[in-house]
Amino acid sequence: MPYLRKNTRLPPAYYLGQHRYFITICCDARKPNLRDPSFAEDVLQLLKTYAARQSFLLHAFCVMPYHIHFLAEGSHPLSDLREFVRLFKQHTAFEFRKTSPAHLWEKSYYDYILRPSDSIESVACYIWWNPVRKNLCASPGAFSLSGSQTIAWMKCAAGGVSWSAPWKTPEPA
Repeated sequence: MPYLRKNTRLPPAYYLGQHRYFITICCDARKPNLRDPSFAEDVLQLLKTYAARQSFLLHAFCVMPYHIHFLAEGSHPLSDLREFVRLFKQHTAFEFRKTSPAHLWEKSYYDYILRPSDSIESVACYIWWNPVRKNLCASPGAFSLSGSQTIAWMKCAAGGVSWSAPWKTPEPA
């Protein structure tokens, strides 16, 4: 009997248009596939490229060794988050397979559609403080794989974190 994966997505209409999304994409089997700084920088550049191609603004992003977080907002009524993530994952996985036989990403990803009461800056600070929480640096500004296209992020990040993700991403073994 074939294994049927549970669909964790909302109906497609929720992923179209000018909405704000907090996304976490984890590496396959929680392996540190993004630990190489050069490859991690390539992944970040591809995130920016596909965000622009799919009409998304990146309010915050952070590439960690085991996963990537970003806060994106559709800038056009036809912005399609599912297509943006699909193309990003496909292209980065293709680049990864040039140097490794392993899979780069898990099959799915975590998404949270921000409510009107969710502050963009609070969610962004959660993302920027991730490397500090994981002891990769002493302050958000010291981590080169974090940033924003829309927020004066180093000033904003100084305020600390008041928001937390609605799910808990399991720690790598």
